[in-house]
Amino acid sequence: MLTPKQYKLLMFVNKTLKETGCCPSFDEMKVAVGLKSKSGVYALIEALVERGFLRKLPHKARALEIIRLPKLKPSAIVEEEKKRDEALLNATLDIPLYGKIAAGTPIEAIADESERLAVPYEMVRGGQFYALKIEGDSMIDAGILNGDTVIIRKTDTAQNGDIVVALVDNCEATLKQIKKDGSDVLLIPKNAAYQTRRLPGSRVKVQGILSSLLRTYH
Repeated sequence: MLTPKQYKLLMFVNKTLKETGCCPSFDEMKVAVGLKSKSGVYALIEALVERGFLRKLPHKARALEIIRLPKLKPSAIVEEEKKRDEALLNATLDIPLYGKIAAGTPIEAIADESERLAVPYEMVRGGQFYALKIEGDSMIDAGILNGDTVIIRKTDTAQNGDIVVALVDNCEATLKQIKKDGSDVLLIPKNAAYQTRRLPGSRVKVQGILSSLLRTYH
């Protein structure tokens, strides 16, 4: 089995080759593995070459080729990842709380960066997010109630059926299910008491997709 540093170096080289097509520099490898000198990187590379994980390409500076990857992670790496995952489960991240958005009749969106909301890290990893308070009952059949806080992932595109923050005429925001119909956009409530709005696509901008929801019980 590889040592933790051998494993980290091998996986870093593999990741860099896949993402860039180029082998990382010795300085980059030194930082990635947490070594103080390049001589330590040389030693790790030689060990990986001897054990058949790496091959040096002749006549090319710093050129390495991945021969194979290990089937098992070093136990120290497994324990390190376990501790990191446990820490992330308890971690929170502050995201902007932009005020109220109508889930009934559209209202002007409020964007106040000074107010923040702490949410579990797992809910907002892998993107940019903001939170909005729901006002109204037009989305109750989708399980979104008046007073809920919705977590929105920022994006300007959406697929049919997504629940989105839609900005109408650059001044009114609403949370609705979206459907594109030719050059028009349908903003669909999830409550039979409300009617679907059909608007020209030019009047509607997607400002995010519903990611998750927080609810407080009193």
